[in-house]
Amino acid sequence: MAACGLGSCLVPTRAFASDDDYDFYFTRLSYESGNWEVDERAPANILNSLIEYTTIRVDLRERVIALEDPLMLRSPFCYMAGHRLVEFNNAEAENFETYVRNGGFVFVDDCNHDIDGLFARTFEEQMAKIFGPDALKKIPNDHPLYSSFFKFDGPPTTGLELNGWGDDLVHDYLKAIEIDGKIRVLYSNKDYGCEWDYDFRNKRWLAKDNTRFAVNIVMYAMTG
Repeated sequence: MAACGLGSCLVPTRAFASDDDYDFYFTRLSYESGNWEVDERAPANILNSLIEYTTIRVDLRERVIALEDPLMLRSPFCYMAGHRLVEFNNAEAENFETYVRNGGFVFVDDCNHDIDGLFARTFEEQMAKIFGPDALKKIPNDHPLYSSFFKFDGPPTTGLELNGWGDDLVHDYLKAIEIDGKIRVLYSNKDYGCEWDYDFRNKRWLAKDNTRFAVNIVMYAMTG
């Protein structure tokens, strides 16, 4: 993670966890306007994959931190999701912008897996308000994100898209806000959270572990 010159800036990754016991912990952002408490098993599944595939020292506890709490500014990685309205209060908007501009990484997942639903429309409005109307852009499918650990030809398709729920589209792209050439907000309409919302012990029934892309996201967030 990049350091900054502000008093509330981010610090190198190893210093985020208390007592320097971990390289990584998973922060879910709560926010006042919507239903952030979704995909309850996905974080444990992602953390299990990091243990299985990498040598990162991982805290197994999901940490839920309010977006308006300055404590979130110390997180190495933040996850934000929901189905409903996204309308930041002043403190939430200020912390989101400070975190992103000073080297933080937020993965935002639209649980409606569409482009016209309430979450998608209002989240994108918030990003335009904070970062400008052209800040959130499609990223190419050869972006370094897709080769940061495993190799992908673009964003993996979810079963929810294939089942025709949402806008009946299979999204062949993700969007992002990049600052200084690095993704700081990764935005998905593919509903990865629901795709990964199962007991990690059931992975053995899958032909291919569908949480591998989550490993790419975390590894990308932790480098550069």
